[in-house]
Amino acid sequence: MSTAILSPPRVDFTPQTLHWTCSEFHNLCDAGYLEGRNVILVDGEILEMPPPNPPHNSGVELTREVLVNAFGAGHWVRVQMALVLSLDIDPVPDLAVILGSPRTITSQPTGALLVVEVSDSTLAYDCGEKMNLYADGGIAEYWVLDLNGRQLIVWRDPVADTLSPRGHRYATRVTLRPTDSISPLAAPNASIIVGDLLP
Repeated sequence: MSTAILSPPRVDFTPQTLHWTCSEFHNLCDAGYLEGRNVILVDGEILEMPPPNPPHNSGVELTREVLVNAFGAGHWVRVQMALVLSLDIDPVPDLAVILGSPRTITSQPTGALLVVEVSDSTLAYDCGEKMNLYADGGIAEYWVLDLNGRQLIVWRDPVADTLSPRGHRYATRVTLRPTDSISPLAAPNASIIVGDLLP
């Protein structure tokens, strides 16, 4: 009597994308594995953005100074820090204004009064995917400072929309020129001249 040796059935393996949570992403960053890289987390994927250049850096700092003055005490203008919009989304905005201070905030914020992206080479992404991320994340007001176009694009009033890529969109969009002024929704008594944000 002979004994047959059965081989296990062949199973074809398909490589899978490694999905990261915000917590894992932050741990990688804190451990220095992504040091020197300009990265964000979108839908569990780590995306590398272009490195900031001098005009971008100037736009971020000028905007930070203006927002600190506009919002005043009790607000923290965070620069290129975490903003957890969901379990696996952290777009690491250029600027985010939150209630509180570095002494009172003990965990990564999950919302902001205002988010600003300073754009010189990522305008389409900032006005497309990132705008959709912030609308879906419930950010009431989102600005894109367009350095090349010398303008400020303002989105307000997120609303549900089943036709939007992420289920939400902004009901209001306004484009402002350097001589125009704007008052943030959360700081209605402040008046910001767009040209003061531009390098």
